[in-house]
Amino acid sequence: MQTVMPVLRQEGAPPLRDTMRVSLLEGWRNASVRLRFGRPCCVMALGEGRRLAVFEAGQRCARLLRLRNGYGIVREELLVLQAGYAGQALQRVAGVSPGARVLLRAQGQSQVKAVLMLVGRIEAAGFAAQEVAPCYWRTVHNRLVAQQTLPMYTAGRHAAWLARRLLQE
Repeated sequence: MQTVMPVLRQEGAPPLRDTMRVSLLEGWRNASVRLRFGRPCCVMALGEGRRLAVFEAGQRCARLLRLRNGYGIVREELLVLQAGYAGQALQRVAGVSPGARVLLRAQGQSQVKAVLMLVGRIEAAGFAAQEVAPCYWRTVHNRLVAQQTLPMYTAGRHAAWLARRLLQE
């Protein structure tokens, strides 16, 4: 897995307005919170393995949470989040301020592993995972809940998403 890391900003720099701020944690023995994909506009170092990734409105990312104890992984969760626009209703998510649109929630090792494999296949097909259509991530979430096979992201789906996005602008 790779983590996206743009230029670090200094501690205390004011976050941008209308943004989503995602708390990240690495280097701790029992917990890690990292990005699987996403393109933050900045990452602020908070010290001791803590960082804050800032995303502009409309941007998407995947946050991977792993909690461990002496016997292995206790909790594993992958969320695909989209930063909201001003005035838009957002869901509250721990570690995400002020909130986000949750496009996909995978909980448990089997669901998280399936989604991570899907993200790998999407990237191998030549698509940037953060550029994938939001409705695709919702479809994947619904298929996970229904325990059905996960659909592959195709060039036709991507072309339809790009055409719809042009019409909405």
